[in-house]
Parts: sequence; structure tokens; C-alpha cells
Amino acid sequence: MIRALDGRFLASLAARGARQSDILLGLGIVAILIVLILPIPTFLLDVLLAVSMTFSVMVLMTAMFITRPLEFSAFPTVLLIATMLRLSLNLASTRLILAHGHEGTDAAGRVIEAFGSFVMQGNFVIGLIVFVILVIVNFVVITKGSGRIAEVAARFTLDAMPGKQMAIDADLSAGLIDETTARARRRELEEESAFYGAMDGAAKFVRGDAVAGLLITGINLVGGLVVGVGQMGVGITEAVRTYTILTIGDGLVSQIPALFVSTAAGMLVSKAGVSGRADEALFGQLAAHPRALAVTAGLVAALAVLPGLPALPFLALAGALGTLAWQLARAAVVPTAAAQTGASPPKPVETEAGTESLAVDPIRLELGYGLLTLVGEPDNPKLPQHVKALRRQLAGEFGLLLPPVRIQDNIQLPANTYVLRIREIEVARGEVRPHRLLVMHPTGGPIDLPGEDTTEPTFGLPAKWIAPALREEAVMRGLTVVDAATVITTHLAEVVKDNLADLLGFAQTRRLLDQLDEEYRKLLDELVPARIPLSTLHRVLQGLLAERVSIRDLPAILEAVAEVAGHTGNVVQIIEHVRTRLARQITHSCTAPGGYVPILVLSPRWERAFQEALVDRGGERQLAMPPEELQAFLAALREAFERQAARGELPVLLTSPGIRPYVRSIVERFRPSTVVLSHSEIHPRARIRTLGQV
Repeated sequence: MIRALDGRFLASLAARGARQSDILLGLGIVAILIVLILPIPTFLLDVLLAVSMTFSVMVLMTAMFITRPLEFSAFPTVLLIATMLRLSLNLASTRLILAHGHEGTDAAGRVIEAFGSFVMQGNFVIGLIVFVILVIVNFVVITKGSGRIAEVAARFTLDAMPGKQMAIDADLSAGLIDETTARARRRELEEESAFYGAMDGAAKFVRGDAVAGLLITGINLVGGLVVGVGQMGVGITEAVRTYTILTIGDGLVSQIPALFVSTAAGMLVSKAGVSGRADEALFGQLAAHPRALAVTAGLVAALAVLPGLPALPFLALAGALGTLAWQLARAAVVPTAAAQTGASPPKPVETEAGTESLAVDPIRLELGYGLLTLVGEPDNPKLPQHVKALRRQLAGEFGLLLPPVRIQDNIQLPANTYVLRIREIEVARGEVRPHRLLVMHPTGGPIDLPGEDTTEPTFGLPAKWIAPALREEAVMRGLTVVDAATVITTHLAEVVKDNLADLLGFAQTRRLLDQLDEEYRKLLDELVPARIPLSTLHRVLQGLLAERVSIRDLPAILEAVAEVAGHTGNVVQIIEHVRTRLARQITHSCTAPGGYVPILVLSPRWERAFQEALVDRGGERQLAMPPEELQAFLAALREAFERQAARGELPVLLTSPGIRPYVRSIVERFRPSTVVLSHSEIHPRARIRTLGQV
């Protein structure tokens, strides 16, 4: 009963201490400083020396069992506390040695006496040599090496910070991580740089501690002899024996914990880049190559037969290594999961639900409350996954890393309505049924299935919402069947394609250029900003995206810009030259399923009309065509394209190079999906089919 009460009392006391750890830490630091000033009795010194050794062993074990250095980010502070504790105990023991050393070898407590007597073994020369060797090992080998590693790690960590931050921004823009994960990775990056910077400075604590221990030991020995022989009248032989035991014991009691802590510091800074505990990394990597163990066993066995060497220890080691190598080779040890796959990337999350920031969202999808089930209900397709796949598709198709798409609810919308916004401006909206399927006839014919008639929101085609049970019947009839999430994603895709130029910001242009291969770096450095400003290059890329021309082949675009940058700074002319260099790519994107490019040629009459309507104003050419003539042109264009659409053709409009951008500026206002090409943009090897003229 009493034991149970004692256990509960100690547990409650420990819990109370954990809740007030800040007060305990403050009192502990003050106690260390008090020990530097006030004398303490020998029994208390023994207790504090035991605490110092226990603390140093705990620090070493913690450094061995952590998996990442940042898990012990408080190590610089721990190192300072351990150093101050040892120095304060050194000073307290020095005070006792000098004041009471003439009374015997237990003047500074039992711990110091035991260490001095055990190491010296009756010979003070042996004890002094052992102590000096420990100081050399700690100061010259471990401390100096770990300090150098910490210095280099801090330097390289700081140098690598901009690149790592850009990598985080690129992953965030590509949709591989969400804002919360990016924020956590940035915080970890800051903690890593602060940790290695602090470790670089903390290494000086260990070095200073080793130097202070050596000086204090010399002071204790010389001062003890002076006090014992000169003031206390102790014989020279007895004084040498007594003060040597006390001095060496005191030095060992301080140097052994210092050796533990400096070893922990060395393991911590040398562990950078190695995942897992120290034992897993060490034995896992050494045992990953059985052939190396087998060769080592053979060499050790060869040493056993050399004359003069003891055969037994070498043969035993050779046998052990050979057996281990044979077992590892037989078992075909598979590398650890960390070596195979590395750190698994965090699960991609596309969007956040909620307005956590006042920043303008480049792309935002607002949902009525009836559509929230599309975001996360297990029985329905998850809309964020569709959006993530769309972003990957557009990145591969146009070479543009789209900004994250924010999906959020809007209670002001009707239940089944969604709204698409580009930079906070509504550009499209639609209505879907989350628990039904949308069916469309490929030719626009009637749909003979029970359901709700509607209009497909993206292209305005007649459609019908049907029950999910009718899916198989609709597919058997050759109808196109899509779910609500796919309808929204398709609408989003078309909206994004129509606004690619607006979504390419200046910062994204800089990021695309920074990701260029090293072989094109020199071209970029010569081009920007010496021959063309970055803002002009940004407008060129926007001009290409405005007509859905992919900028994925950025090196070819830069080469084309470099060719014409010395002759003109006009953005329109630069864009036209770049389009000519991208003729193969543009022609391929306009190729019909039959392997040819269907074209409608602009008639000589309209060619001449556009040429005559171009006027030069302020060094730039502008189109000044009378309104009635523009109306006649648009009517002829609409009639020609509708006639070809009835035949199942989607032709491109072909013009001369000089007027192409101006014809496109008129056509895009009324038929934005119509592609306008010039003769120089048709690749020589492309198959073309002329369907008529406008």
C-alpha cells in the first residue's frame, strides 16, 4: 500500500514538474551560475558530478537514436548548458582541491578520488599521460572535425536555400503540394539553416571547454603543490601524490562527459543526408554489399598466416565476416525502404475550402452547396483529383505550370450552380446535377431517354441529365456519357485555355527561365536583358499562349527571339517570327484526324482590303477598316465556316504573313476558337487540303 502511494506521489510530482518545466529550467541555470560563485560541500559535488555524467550519456544516446538532425534542434542550447555545468563543477572542485587537498585524496569527494586512483593505478605519470591523450582526442580529433563539418554544412545549407525555396514554389505551382505543405517545408528549411548555423557556433563551446579543462588541470596541479607544500607544510612526495590524484580525477570527471557530448555533436552534424537511426544507416549500408565483406574476410585470413602474427584473432574475425557475407548473399538482402524509394512525397491536395487569404486567386471555382459532395464524398468522383489531372495535362500540353485552383463554397449561388473566376472576375458559370449523368448525341440529334433536358455548359450543345442506372443503355446507343465532375472540369479546361495569357505572370516567366537547362543558360544571359528586356519576352510568351501555342519548347522560342531581337523591338513582329520557327509544332496542332491540315484561304479581295486598312501610327501598324466592311468580312467568314462545319470539318484560316495578326485580332472577338495561320507557318512537309476561300 505504501509503495503504491509512493509511486502515485512520484508520478504526480513528475507531472507537476513537466507542467512547470520553464521554471525548473530557469532555476537550474541559476543554480549552475551560483556554483561558479559559492562553495559547495563534497557530497553535493559528488551528486552534481553524477548528474553531469548522466546528462552527457543521455545526450549521446539521443543523438544516436534520432532519425534526422532537426529532431534534436535544441542541441546547441543543450551543449551550452552542459558546458556551463562542467565548468562550474570544475571551479567548485578546484576550490575544494586547493582548500582541503592537504587533508587527503577525498578532499574533493569520492567521485574524483575514485577516478584518479583507478586511472593512475598508483603511478601519477600514467594518469597524467592518459588525461593528456583524452584531451588530445577530444580537442584535436573530435571537436575540430565536428566543427569543420558544422561550418561546411552551414555554408552549403545557406547557399542552397534559394534553390530549395524555388523547388518548393515550383511544386506548389504544379499542384504537387498544397499551401499548407509548402508552408511546412519552408518552415523546415528555415529551421535547418538556423540549426546548422547554430551548430557552427556551438562547436566553439566544445573547443573552449577542452582548452579550459586543460588549463584548469594545470592550475590545480601547480596551485595544489604551492598551497600544500608552501602553506600547509605537506611533504613534497605526499603533496605530489595527493594533488596529482585529485587533479587527474577532476580532469577525467570533466573530460569524459565532454568527450561524450563532443562525440554526440560529431554524430549529429555528420548525420546530414542520412535517414534513419545511426545503427540502421551504419549497419544497413555496411551489410548492403556482401562482396565487400567477403573480400575483407579473405584479406584478414591472409594476415593470419603471416609469420609473427597471432593466428587465432585474425582467423576468428575472418570466419565471422565470411559467415556474415555468405548469409547476406544467400538471403539476397533487399535494401531498406528508405534506400529504395526515398521520402515519399506528400499526397497532393489541389485546393483549400475557405478564404484564408486576402490575396487574389488566379483561378477559383465556386460551388453551390448542392455540389459540395463532388469535393469529397466517396460515392462520387472527387473534383480536386480531376482538377489535378487537368493541371498536369495542361502543363504537358502548353508548357505552363498553372497556379493552384482554389475550390470553395459560395452560399449565395443556387444549389447546383458553379462559377469560374479568373483573377476574381467571373468568366463562366454553369449548372450540373451531382447525382446524375449528362448524355449528349455526337451529331446533336435528339436523345430518346427519360431525363431532364438541358444545355451542355461548355460548348452549348443540347444534352440531357439521366439517372445513373441508364448509363449502360446510353453507351449502347452510342451517346456520350459524362458525370458532373467531368462537366465542370471540361468547362474549366476551356476557360483556362482561353485565358492562358492572363495566367502567365511575370514571376512564372522568371521561374520558367530559371528552370532552363545549363546548355541554354548562356543564350539566355546574352539575350536578357542585354538585347531584349524580360518584360518584352514575357509579352511574347503571352502572345503565343493567347492563340493556344505551346511554350513548352522554350529553347526554340529563345533562339527565334535572339534571331530577330537585334532588328526590332516590336512585340507583334517578334511573335510572328517565333511562330514561323514553330511551324512544325503549330501545323501538327492543326492537323485533322485524316492526317491533313484543312484550310480556308483568305480571298485576294480581303487580302487587299486588310493591306489597305493598315496604317502606321507612332511606329506601330494598326488596322483601320470601316465598320461596314468589317461586318461584311465577318458575315462571309461565318458563312464559310458554318458550311464546312456541316461537312464535319474544322478548318483554319490561311492569310499572308503581313496581315495575319490583324486578321486574328478581328476573328478572335467573334470566333475565338478559329485558328488563323500565315503561309510561313505551314510546315513544308505538312499535308494540306484547301476546302475553299473566304
